[in-house]
Amino acid sequence: MILVKAAASKVANGDMENGGSTMTGIVLDAQQIQNAPAPVRLWLEQQISAALGPRPAPGASSPRLVACTEAQAANLLNRIRQAPSAVEVFFGLAHPEISFGEPPVVTFRLLDLQRRAGLGNVTKLLECLGLINQAFAEMCDDPAARFCDFDAAGHCSILPTTQSSIAALWKAIIAAERPGVLPIAAAE
Repeated sequence: MILVKAAASKVANGDMENGGSTMTGIVLDAQQIQNAPAPVRLWLEQQISAALGPRPAPGASSPRLVACTEAQAANLLNRIRQAPSAVEVFFGLAHPEISFGEPPVVTFRLLDLQRRAGLGNVTKLLECLGLINQAFAEMCDDPAARFCDFDAAGHCSILPTTQSSIAALWKAIIAAERPGVLPIAAAE
């Protein structure tokens, strides 16, 4: 059973004078969590991981996520094209997920990426993500630049701009392969 509490700001109708504030609590059992839509489950997982997960050591430097433009995404795709599994993983990052944090990042479960790419194990997935990161750092001429980052809880994160660039590249490729057929977003 999980208890989720959200603190609200003090109410302006006189409660501020009394120091009052409102608090909302939600109790979810395992069945409710299992039946929740995937984005809700992911959000809950992220909130719990953020609250209970490991914190970076003071003074430790973390990899620097860098936004990838659509032109850079096309260049990166050309650099990893010789590794079909890495291309599958790359386009798997265009799949919509929840963005959270400050600055916001889009987070994917490694197991979901592995499944979408049709890879046999997470080790192969991490090799593909490593290849993508290495090609991106070389492309940026910055060894500290990261296309994506991982955490100990089994997640991969990218910047929302990067996700949008991959999705736009995918739509452009589909449109180029099927003349006269508009990508779904353009048809709406």
